[in-house]
Amino acid sequence: MLNDSVFLLGIGLGLRHATDADHVVAVSTLLHREPGLFRAMRLALYWGIGHSTTFLGTGLLVVLTGWHVPATYERFVELLVGVTLVILGLTGLLVHTHVHRSPSLARPVSIGLLHGLAGSAGVALLALTTIRSAAHAVLYLVVFAGGTLVGMAILTAVIAWLLGRVDSGHRSARALTQLPCAFSVGIGVLFAAEAVGGLLQGGAR
Repeated sequence: MLNDSVFLLGIGLGLRHATDADHVVAVSTLLHREPGLFRAMRLALYWGIGHSTTFLGTGLLVVLTGWHVPATYERFVELLVGVTLVILGLTGLLVHTHVHRSPSLARPVSIGLLHGLAGSAGVALLALTTIRSAAHAVLYLVVFAGGTLVGMAILTAVIAWLLGRVDSGHRSARALTQLPCAFSVGIGVLFAAEAVGGLLQGGAR
């Protein structure tokens, strides 16, 4: 019974985690340069591999060893996420390229690795405080990571379909496809500003 509850909780929260604003804009911005459903699903898979690697690595470290994650670590990772989102967005807005070859897996994997670091410690601590058994907490983390991967695959497919519906011959098409890039810059600036504020407050104590 408990295993079922842990499984459902992990899947549900993992699916919701995939819809976090930083995840959505990052993948949407990548899709701007790698159109097509097949490329989109491959991108989601690469992102999910990177995210799961660092998410599970950090989460298991917290659950199994009781590692106390410094607040400055989380703020620094958030700052890196914010800067990355800004760079992704600006690249999409300023550089217009046509894809003629298979996209590299390095970009989505590296972005997934970074996003997996952000918030993973908090999720692990939540598991520890709500699930008494370490084994069940580990199961929760694994299922959570799986739910995030499934959620991102679904979300990426939907975004790719919507982008594919945009008429490339319409004068507003380029503006519409660049909206994710603009959102990426805006959210990245907010993330970075919040992280810097947290770091400065921590240093002033």
